[in-house]
Amino acid sequence: MTITVKPYAHLFMGCLLIAPNVLILIKSIWKIAFKGLKTPSWQTLLWVVLVEALVALGSSVLTLVAMPNFDVLTNVMLLNGVATLSAVLQVVANSLGHGRRRFTMISVASVIFLIAGYIVFAINYMKDGGMSKGLFVGLAIGGTTLVSLSWWENYAMLFHIVFFNNTIRDIKKSRNLVSILASLVRIAVTAIVLGLYVKISKQEWSSVLNVPTSTKTLVLSLFFIQVLSSALCRWMTVMACKMHAVRRSFAIPMIFVSPAVLVNLNTLASNYSGTFAEYCNIFERFNISDLTVMNNLLIDLTQEVCIQSVYTGSSVSGYVLLSISLICWWFGLVLCTFYIWFFSIHRIERTKDMFVRNLYEAAFIDQSMLLNTRFEVLHNTGHHREMELMHINLCATMWHETYDEMIKMIISMFRLDKFRPKKCQFNDVTFESHIYFDDAFLKKDNERHVNEYAETLVEVIREIYIMFEKKKQLPDQKIIKTPYGCRLQYTLPQGNTLFIHFKDKKCIRHKKRWSQIMYLYYLLGWKLNTNLTEFHLFQKEKENTYILALDGDTDFQPSAVMLLVDRLRMYPEVGAACGRIHPTGTGPMVWYQKFEYAVGHWLQKTAEHVFGCVLCSPGCFSLFRAAALMDDNVMKRYTTKPSEAIHYVQYDQGEDRWLCTLLLQQGWRVEYSAASDSYTNAPQEFKEFYNQRRRWGPSTMANTLDLLSSGTLTAQRNKSISRLYILFQIGAMASSLLGPATVCLMIAGCFSFIFKINPNLALVLAIVPPAVYMSLCFYLGQGKSDLQISIAAFMSIFYAFLMTASILSIIGDMVMEGTFLTPTGVFFVGISAMYVITAILHPNEFHLIIYGLLYIISIPSGYLLLSIYSMVNMNNVSWGTRESGSQGNSANTHQKNVKCQKLLSVCGYNLEIQLSQDVKVRSTTPLTPAQEDAPRKDEAQYIRKWFNAVIKPFLHIHCWEVTNDEEQFWKDLIERYLKPLEADKAKEERIKTELKSLRNKATFVFFIANCLWLVATFFLQAIGGTLSIRVPKLSSNGSETLNGNLYIDPIGLMFLIGFAAILVIQFCAMLWHRYLMNEHLKSV
Repeated sequence: MTITVKPYAHLFMGCLLIAPNVLILIKSIWKIAFKGLKTPSWQTLLWVVLVEALVALGSSVLTLVAMPNFDVLTNVMLLNGVATLSAVLQVVANSLGHGRRRFTMISVASVIFLIAGYIVFAINYMKDGGMSKGLFVGLAIGGTTLVSLSWWENYAMLFHIVFFNNTIRDIKKSRNLVSILASLVRIAVTAIVLGLYVKISKQEWSSVLNVPTSTKTLVLSLFFIQVLSSALCRWMTVMACKMHAVRRSFAIPMIFVSPAVLVNLNTLASNYSGTFAEYCNIFERFNISDLTVMNNLLIDLTQEVCIQSVYTGSSVSGYVLLSISLICWWFGLVLCTFYIWFFSIHRIERTKDMFVRNLYEAAFIDQSMLLNTRFEVLHNTGHHREMELMHINLCATMWHETYDEMIKMIISMFRLDKFRPKKCQFNDVTFESHIYFDDAFLKKDNERHVNEYAETLVEVIREIYIMFEKKKQLPDQKIIKTPYGCRLQYTLPQGNTLFIHFKDKKCIRHKKRWSQIMYLYYLLGWKLNTNLTEFHLFQKEKENTYILALDGDTDFQPSAVMLLVDRLRMYPEVGAACGRIHPTGTGPMVWYQKFEYAVGHWLQKTAEHVFGCVLCSPGCFSLFRAAALMDDNVMKRYTTKPSEAIHYVQYDQGEDRWLCTLLLQQGWRVEYSAASDSYTNAPQEFKEFYNQRRRWGPSTMANTLDLLSSGTLTAQRNKSISRLYILFQIGAMASSLLGPATVCLMIAGCFSFIFKINPNLALVLAIVPPAVYMSLCFYLGQGKSDLQISIAAFMSIFYAFLMTASILSIIGDMVMEGTFLTPTGVFFVGISAMYVITAILHPNEFHLIIYGLLYIISIPSGYLLLSIYSMVNMNNVSWGTRESGSQGNSANTHQKNVKCQKLLSVCGYNLEIQLSQDVKVRSTTPLTPAQEDAPRKDEAQYIRKWFNAVIKPFLHIHCWEVTNDEEQFWKDLIERYLKPLEADKAKEERIKTELKSLRNKATFVFFIANCLWLVATFFLQAIGGTLSIRVPKLSSNGSETLNGNLYIDPIGLMFLIGFAAILVIQFCAMLWHRYLMNEHLKSV
């Protein structure tokens, strides 16, 4: 009665029915675009079309045709009848299934109640309404029966019928395409039924053009409320199940939805003391034109009940029959979904393993979610592995870390030892820690000694052990002589083991990549193969063994490791996962990197995760699956010795990125977990920062080009990498390549805006300084890289002042013009708003937005000067950081409380023994060999006495040697892959020449691409308005101003649109990734 234009209401009821299908259609198209496409068989397609057509026919006939002829009380409970077919199939499944026969009588009772509800319902409406009501009763019963076909997949596999088994497997394999087909079929059938019903009922579609405002408001409000509430209900249901709150937050609320609605409706007449017929007469005298929309809606609901003949008479039979039918339907649904009370859900259960379909029914959301719950939960292999024991090897590489950096790493390992002791009630993961110490030996007094960094590491372990165990004595330790140097073995306080591998570069190849190869072959090629001889056990253990790659200064919590374990455990196709890296340190250089890392993780890494795969899993904190590393062309190819110039750039300058490239090309997925936090020291000096990025920039470009060049083959092998994702990466690569020219244009805009000079002159002034800097970099060469960095530092300061003035000028111009609706203003406001919103969505990191201003004014340094420095110095393949240096806490400056100290030989290795004394002594210049060979007699006796009586028992040192088999393994490995490289002057000169040639070619392409961009912009500006695009100048309220137009060159506009499109895509990906991460955190 409130809605006078019925076709308008019917139109939005139809839209309401297909709303879930539209959402699934969009999601499935997106997955096919970025995740690949698999097609089902034609038999499966025909079956899906048939079933979905019948379901859509049933739901549209039920809601559009039948239900409007019944009262609201009947309609609320009638929807429970969609459980009929599920109840019948449960009877069969429980009868055939072992261990389920005790539930057979519950399923039988459910069928009886549901059928009884239909019978009583038919009797109640046909006894007075006759055949006129009988038609709609039949449509209602038929509609609910057809709708119940929607959950046929829940039981089809239980009958072991070949057709159903093959169909289900086919649907699982090609779920995305099947979802698209099902959605299109449902949309088409619903539209056909809606159109036919409007015509048959003699309504006119033309009436939707003349709808009263009140009707529009009511219909649209109800439509959006229902669509949003049903989608939110579905999401909350999934979250409740993942949080293991199945009974109290899912089953109970959903089961009591229908009774709760009836109770609320009955409260309308709860205060009236007369009969229901008298109560209905009151509503006939209401003038509803003076009431609000919501009051009119409530009155309509009551009058729908009053006009039914089954309630208007003096007999109470109608009420009794109605009550019986309502109770029968409700009990039938409760008994049909009784299995949900025994629903077993594992940690971080996947949605597809809890619910049969992604699709939900908007018209009856509560019944659809209950019946969509899997009758028998199908746990994937990840859940079986959850019950198995996972073994994680922590592998850290060290070289010239300082005392403070070592403390962070060792404390993190001890935390993990405390989190999962060797013997504990949890049987999920075990840990074993390894530290591979590069170049740990030096020559002293014609003997090999560990260097000061190795000594500091041993001291750090002792200090941290005392901190955790509150004891002054370390447990049994082993010194094991090995072909590569030596190995120390510690037993941590909670029983886990820590190994320190001291590498002698005269015995084994040094540097980070070769240390990684060393532990990969040792842990996966030796230990894993030695412990497991049976093939099936070996294959199983490969899946259950992980490598946690760490840097020597990484700080992390055990929870961060477990979040990465979740990704690999739940998704068998994931070969590696990385977390959120936080740079630590102090000073402007670190502040810049804090925001740079934040933006890179917030936007870039999330976009890679959502649309495809993360391209780089940082070596400072990443978890790798053993099976992925041991796959073809991964670990073996990772051992490739560089023989060409490009190899030195791609292999050794960015080893973590190259390893991920190999994994992606082999078909493995690399993921990003934003909640897995780790902390690592960042360069605090300008020189160190530039040298680090000098390595990262060219290696990133080389690996990305390698991946893009094999894009077609990689997309065929890796289902997470699509051609569309390859296209996205090509766009990102192009924007990075043209970054310097873009910055020059921005600087030219700054000159023109601030100093009011001609745009072409401003462009020339913007190009000259970077061109001069590039020439100086070529002229000075690799030998004077420090001077190149000093020049860049000086220019960075100048550019920072210019950027600051430009930002203030842009803001001032927007204030003076009274609008921000200019290309510059819109871009500035849009970027600022995007960063602020992104920071708000990361509340724990919101404070990093403060460093955004420093990041913005440093854009010319980071994207112009640094790019030039990296490209011109591509032929410099030295590491650039930690290559020298003195340690902050070296033995030459560290104050020690010692009574005397002496180097003793234990198991063939030299140990420094110190005896404590209250007097503080500063170490001085070491004694000469002659002085050390002639110690005083009493001192020698004193040291020997104290060593035998006190020091030796205190250290609990045991001398060991590796087994013959392990020794042979190390010898073979060193001979094949890790033999120290011999100096070859001719080869070194050849490589230097090839590196310079590679540098020249790459720089030429880099220079030409940016020059073409700048020249095109210059000539378009010189031509003026002929080729420019006229944009009307708008005020802040959107109206066009009278003081002129804006002119934009087409190339600049296209680049602006392209850059903005990339940012918007990354922003949308970030929103979706936040949702996924929140879902993950809620389920653990």
